[in-house]
Amino acid sequence: MIGQRSAATVGPRSSERILRPRSDTAKGERVAASLAARDSAVKPTAEVTRWLEKRRDAHAFLVRRIPFRELDGWHFAPDTGNLAHRTGRFFTIAGLDVSVEGDRTKSWRQPVIRQPETGILGLLAKEIDGVLHFLMQAKMEPGNPGMLQLSPTVQATRSNYTRAHGGARVRYLDYFVSPEPGRDHVLADSLQSEHGSWFHRKSNRNMVVETRDDPAVDEDFCWLTLGQIGELLRLDDVVNMDARSVLACVLPDDGAQALHPDTDVVSWLTAERSRQLVLARPTPLREVAGWTVGEEAIERPDSRYFRVVAVAAEAPTREVTGWSQPLVEPFGEGIAAFLTRRFHGVRHFLAQARVEGGLAHGPEIAPTVQCTPGNYAHLPPAERPLFLDGVLACAGSPRIRYEAVHSEEGGRLLNAQSRCLVIEADEEQAPLEAPRGYRWVTYGQLVALARHGHYLNVQARTLLACIGTIPELQGDAP
Repeated sequence: MIGQRSAATVGPRSSERILRPRSDTAKGERVAASLAARDSAVKPTAEVTRWLEKRRDAHAFLVRRIPFRELDGWHFAPDTGNLAHRTGRFFTIAGLDVSVEGDRTKSWRQPVIRQPETGILGLLAKEIDGVLHFLMQAKMEPGNPGMLQLSPTVQATRSNYTRAHGGARVRYLDYFVSPEPGRDHVLADSLQSEHGSWFHRKSNRNMVVETRDDPAVDEDFCWLTLGQIGELLRLDDVVNMDARSVLACVLPDDGAQALHPDTDVVSWLTAERSRQLVLARPTPLREVAGWTVGEEAIERPDSRYFRVVAVAAEAPTREVTGWSQPLVEPFGEGIAAFLTRRFHGVRHFLAQARVEGGLAHGPEIAPTVQCTPGNYAHLPPAERPLFLDGVLACAGSPRIRYEAVHSEEGGRLLNAQSRCLVIEADEEQAPLEAPRGYRWVTYGQLVALARHGHYLNVQARTLLACIGTIPELQGDAP
């Protein structure tokens, strides 16, 4: 009939207009080129640490401990004992009742940070002189040693970016909450967990967005290549946790073969989640036995694990320039270490399926060893975490392939640091037949899992970001 066309004619022409490739085949090559660029004319690598010092000196940052009674806007709720903000926003220090049924049943109660909202960790990318650069921020966090570290372009909780505090708008936020078609291109986007030992079911949206725009760059921001960020990851307390987390989500897969196919690795983690049943129930803080609430701290009498304290902070570069808040302060430096071996020339890393009471979906993939050694010093070797003593014995050893101290999340944690290690092992130290709850995986497999939410925990993502910037620790590199 006149005015009608056959389906065979309409179909292909419509498809040509609306169908798109399922993946950006050039993205991996462009990210790899940025990783290889160890310097840049935009901001030479040698100048970055000096720039950070200048930004630190340019502002009067101040953090001081205060008793709980001096917290502005915070109170202990009379019915639950929870430490909460008067607006009901931001976060609450509450209790958590955890039980784990697996190889053996265990249970405990602890204070925990409850923050039932999703934050944004956003890294803005732009091609400059043919190489992808990423807009990094010199950001003050009250809990970080030195306070000022390199953070993503945007690092904000929902309460902050919706301006519940009544402060200034978060810079560059629109690139992430409303990317503009034709101008902005999303390179990575996934929900990732926070520290499951201290947060209850907290997730952040980890995003990398490339723009064709030419945004004005504030003096507390600078463009760096991934290779430059990698050089800075070799230094202690320079690149913050949120930046490391986002970086892990955009790394290119090296395509190397592996001991176990990807499906088997996912099946292993799924089986571990089924085997290790974690039940975590919020409970009033006043019902958390074994912890005392004093004038200046919520803590255990034996000074193990962590305590909750209060601080007052001043930072002229933040959306709100002065505030007070609780912070969780761990006791002692933590360790996050991957043992690594080559099998038929391909480097593998020994990962564990680690239970943490605050994780939303049960165990997540973690480094071989992840703990604070001081919490286990009183126990006999058989009761300490597997592989811990071997890692501690490697101090100063040439078998260490990577080592740096990195700060954890400085907006909620005070002086929380982990010594991050990659250690070459042999059959005696880390057998090919991995113990139950452990699995050998490649760099490429970790990269593939990091593109999706709730597979790799914070510590695994930190080490992946570090490994991803060191070519000799990847795939079948010699």
